[in-house]
Amino acid sequence: MNKPRILLADDHVLVADALKIMLEPLYDVVGIAGDGRALLHLAETLKPDLIVVDIGMPQLNGLDATKQIKRLLPRVKVIVLTMDQDSDLVAEAFRAGASGYLLKHSAAKELLQAIQEVLKGASYLSPRITSGAVSSLLRGGNPESDKARELTPRQREVIQLLAEGRSMKEIADVLTISLRTVAAHKYRVMELLAITTNAELYHYAVKHRIVSV
Repeated sequence: MNKPRILLADDHVLVADALKIMLEPLYDVVGIAGDGRALLHLAETLKPDLIVVDIGMPQLNGLDATKQIKRLLPRVKVIVLTMDQDSDLVAEAFRAGASGYLLKHSAAKELLQAIQEVLKGASYLSPRITSGAVSSLLRGGNPESDKARELTPRQREVIQLLAEGRSMKEIADVLTISLRTVAAHKYRVMELLAITTNAELYHYAVKHRIVSV
Protein backbone atom coordinates (compact mmCIF):
# COMPACT_ATOMS: atom_id res chain seq x y z
CA MET A 1 0.00 0.00 0.00
CA ASN A 2 1.45 3.37 -1.02
CA LYS A 3 2.07 5.92 1.70
CA PRO A 4 0.31 9.30 1.44
CA ARG A 5 2.61 11.82 -0.23
CA ILE A 6 3.45 14.96 1.74
CA LEU A 7 5.15 18.19 0.65
CA LEU A 8 6.73 20.45 3.29
CA ALA A 9 7.11 24.23 2.99
CA ASP A 10 9.20 26.14 5.52
CA ASP A 11 12.08 28.57 5.03
CA HIS A 12 13.82 27.36 8.20
CA VAL A 13 15.94 24.38 7.16
CA LEU A 14 16.19 22.90 10.66
CA VAL A 15 12.42 22.97 11.10
CA ALA A 16 11.81 21.38 7.70
CA ASP A 17 14.39 18.66 8.34
CA ALA A 18 12.90 17.90 11.77
CA LEU A 19 9.42 17.59 10.26
CA LYS A 20 10.74 15.29 7.57
CA ILE A 21 12.36 12.99 10.14
CA MET A 22 9.13 12.94 12.15
CA LEU A 23 6.91 12.10 9.20
CA GLU A 24 9.01 9.69 7.13
CA PRO A 25 8.16 6.51 9.07
CA LEU A 26 4.50 6.92 8.11
CA TYR A 27 4.47 9.11 5.02
CA ASP A 28 6.35 9.69 1.79
CA VAL A 29 7.88 13.18 2.11
CA VAL A 30 8.24 14.04 -1.56
CA GLY A 31 9.88 17.45 -1.24
CA ILE A 32 10.72 20.55 0.80
CA ALA A 33 10.11 24.11 -0.42
CA GLY A 34 12.02 27.02 1.10
CA ASP A 35 9.85 29.81 -0.31
CA GLY A 36 6.33 30.29 -1.59
CA ARG A 37 7.19 30.34 -5.28
CA ALA A 38 9.16 27.11 -4.99
CA LEU A 39 6.14 25.66 -3.20
CA LEU A 40 3.87 26.49 -6.14
CA HIS A 41 6.27 24.83 -8.56
CA LEU A 42 6.75 21.69 -6.46
CA ALA A 43 3.04 21.34 -5.73
CA GLU A 44 2.15 21.50 -9.43
CA THR A 45 4.98 19.13 -10.36
CA LEU A 46 4.71 16.56 -7.56
CA LYS A 47 0.94 16.72 -6.89
CA PRO A 48 1.16 15.61 -3.22
CA ASP A 49 -1.78 14.42 -1.17
CA LEU A 50 -1.10 16.96 1.57
CA ILE A 51 1.03 20.07 2.13
CA VAL A 52 2.31 21.30 5.49
CA VAL A 53 3.04 25.00 5.07
CA ASP A 54 4.36 27.85 7.20
CA ILE A 55 2.77 31.27 6.73
CA GLY A 56 5.86 33.46 6.89
CA MET A 57 7.80 32.50 3.78
CA PRO A 58 9.77 34.72 1.37
CA GLN A 59 8.62 35.68 -2.15
CA LEU A 60 5.10 34.37 -1.55
CA ASN A 61 3.58 33.83 1.89
CA GLY A 62 1.92 30.59 2.88
CA LEU A 63 -1.67 31.88 2.76
CA ASP A 64 -1.39 33.30 -0.75
CA ALA A 65 0.43 30.17 -1.89
CA THR A 66 -2.38 28.05 -0.42
CA LYS A 67 -5.02 30.02 -2.32
CA GLN A 68 -3.21 29.51 -5.60
CA ILE A 69 -2.54 25.83 -4.96
CA LYS A 70 -6.18 25.13 -4.09
CA ARG A 71 -7.26 26.70 -7.38
CA LEU A 72 -4.78 24.57 -9.32
CA LEU A 73 -5.12 21.38 -7.27
CA PRO A 74 -8.41 21.49 -5.35
CA ARG A 75 -7.99 17.95 -3.98
CA VAL A 76 -4.71 18.70 -2.23
CA LYS A 77 -5.09 19.07 1.54
CA VAL A 78 -3.24 21.87 3.33
CA ILE A 79 -2.21 22.15 6.98
CA VAL A 80 -0.84 25.47 8.22
CA LEU A 81 1.95 25.07 10.78
CA THR A 82 3.03 28.39 12.27
CA MET A 83 4.03 30.33 15.39
CA ASP A 84 1.10 32.75 15.04
CA GLN A 85 -2.18 32.09 16.84
CA ASP A 86 -3.96 35.33 15.96
CA SER A 87 -7.67 34.60 15.56
CA ASP A 88 -8.13 36.57 12.35
CA LEU A 89 -5.13 34.84 10.78
CA VAL A 90 -6.51 31.42 11.69
CA ALA A 91 -9.82 32.33 10.06
CA GLU A 92 -8.04 33.64 6.97
CA ALA A 93 -6.12 30.38 6.63
CA PHE A 94 -9.34 28.35 6.52
CA ARG A 95 -10.87 30.81 4.06
CA ALA A 96 -7.78 30.34 1.90
CA GLY A 97 -8.52 26.61 1.71
CA ALA A 98 -6.52 25.11 4.58
CA SER A 99 -8.00 22.11 6.37
CA GLY A 100 -5.82 22.33 9.46
CA TYR A 101 -4.05 24.92 11.61
CA LEU A 102 -1.64 24.18 14.42
CA LEU A 103 1.24 25.83 16.23
CA LYS A 104 4.88 24.92 15.81
CA HIS A 105 5.53 24.52 19.52
CA SER A 106 2.91 21.78 19.69
CA ALA A 107 3.79 20.13 16.37
CA ALA A 108 5.56 17.18 17.94
CA LYS A 109 2.35 16.21 19.74
CA GLU A 110 -0.28 17.24 17.23
CA LEU A 111 1.03 17.07 13.67
CA LEU A 112 0.57 13.33 13.15
CA GLN A 113 -2.98 13.52 14.50
CA ALA A 114 -3.74 16.57 12.36
CA ILE A 115 -2.50 14.84 9.20
CA GLN A 116 -4.57 11.74 9.94
CA GLU A 117 -7.72 13.81 10.47
CA VAL A 118 -7.22 15.98 7.41
CA LEU A 119 -6.46 13.04 5.10
CA LYS A 120 -9.75 11.51 6.21
CA GLY A 121 -11.58 14.64 5.11
CA ALA A 122 -11.96 16.32 8.48
CA SER A 123 -10.61 19.66 9.68
CA TYR A 124 -8.13 20.17 12.49
CA LEU A 125 -7.67 23.18 14.77
CA SER A 126 -5.09 23.05 17.54
CA PRO A 127 -6.72 22.99 21.00
CA ARG A 128 -4.22 25.70 22.00
CA ILE A 129 -5.94 28.18 19.72
CA THR A 130 -8.76 30.09 21.37
CA SER A 131 -12.38 30.04 20.31
CA GLY A 132 -11.85 33.56 18.99
CA ALA A 133 -10.67 32.02 15.74
CA VAL A 134 -14.03 30.34 15.25
CA SER A 135 -15.83 33.61 16.00
CA SER A 136 -13.62 35.46 13.52
CA LEU A 137 -14.34 32.89 10.82
CA LEU A 138 -18.10 33.06 11.42
CA ARG A 139 -18.30 36.86 11.41
CA GLY A 140 -16.29 37.03 8.19
CA GLY A 141 -13.65 39.48 9.34
CA ASN A 142 -13.57 43.24 9.87
CA PRO A 143 -13.90 46.08 7.31
CA GLU A 144 -10.13 46.53 7.09
CA SER A 145 -9.55 42.85 6.32
CA ASP A 146 -12.43 42.99 3.81
CA LYS A 147 -10.57 45.73 1.96
CA ALA A 148 -7.47 43.55 2.00
CA ARG A 149 -9.45 40.78 0.33
CA GLU A 150 -10.27 43.14 -2.56
CA LEU A 151 -6.62 42.88 -3.60
CA THR A 152 -5.94 40.50 -6.45
CA PRO A 153 -3.44 37.65 -5.99
CA ARG A 154 -1.00 39.49 -8.27
CA GLN A 155 -1.34 42.70 -6.27
CA ARG A 156 -0.59 40.83 -3.06
CA GLU A 157 2.50 39.30 -4.69
CA VAL A 158 3.71 42.77 -5.66
CA ILE A 159 3.09 44.08 -2.13
CA GLN A 160 5.10 41.26 -0.59
CA LEU A 161 8.04 41.66 -2.94
CA LEU A 162 8.09 45.44 -2.44
CA ALA A 163 7.95 44.97 1.33
CA GLU A 164 10.86 42.54 1.10
CA GLY A 165 12.93 45.31 -0.48
CA ARG A 166 12.87 44.10 -4.08
CA SER A 167 13.34 46.69 -6.82
CA MET A 168 10.72 47.15 -9.52
CA LYS A 169 12.99 45.39 -12.02
CA GLU A 170 13.54 42.45 -9.65
CA ILE A 171 9.78 42.14 -9.16
CA ALA A 172 9.24 42.18 -12.91
CA ASP A 173 11.79 39.40 -13.28
CA VAL A 174 10.34 37.27 -10.47
CA LEU A 175 6.76 37.59 -11.73
CA THR A 176 7.69 37.56 -15.44
CA ILE A 177 5.81 40.79 -16.14
CA SER A 178 6.85 44.20 -17.47
CA LEU A 179 8.09 47.13 -15.38
CA ARG A 180 5.04 49.07 -16.50
CA THR A 181 2.75 46.34 -15.18
CA VAL A 182 4.55 46.30 -11.83
CA ALA A 183 4.15 50.07 -11.56
CA ALA A 184 0.47 49.81 -12.45
CA HIS A 185 -0.12 47.20 -9.73
CA LYS A 186 1.72 49.31 -7.18
CA TYR A 187 -0.28 52.43 -8.08
CA ARG A 188 -3.59 50.56 -7.89
CA VAL A 189 -2.70 49.00 -4.52
CA MET A 190 -1.75 52.34 -2.97
CA GLU A 191 -4.91 53.92 -4.36
CA LEU A 192 -7.13 51.13 -3.03
CA LEU A 193 -5.54 51.12 0.42
CA ALA A 194 -5.28 54.92 0.63
CA ILE A 195 -1.54 54.86 1.35
CA THR A 196 1.05 57.18 -0.15
CA THR A 197 4.53 55.99 0.83
CA ASN A 198 6.61 52.83 0.64
CA ALA A 199 6.90 52.89 4.44
CA GLU A 200 3.11 52.76 4.77
CA LEU A 201 3.02 49.93 2.26
CA TYR A 202 5.58 48.00 4.31
CA HIS A 203 3.65 48.48 7.56
CA TYR A 204 0.46 47.35 5.84
CA ALA A 205 2.18 44.21 4.57
CA VAL A 206 3.50 43.38 8.04
CA LYS A 207 0.18 44.09 9.77
CA HIS A 208 -1.72 41.83 7.38
CA ARG A 209 0.92 39.07 7.41
CA ILE A 210 1.60 39.45 3.71
CA VAL A 211 5.24 39.58 4.72
CA SER A 212 6.91 38.35 7.92
CA VAL A 213 9.50 40.24 9.95
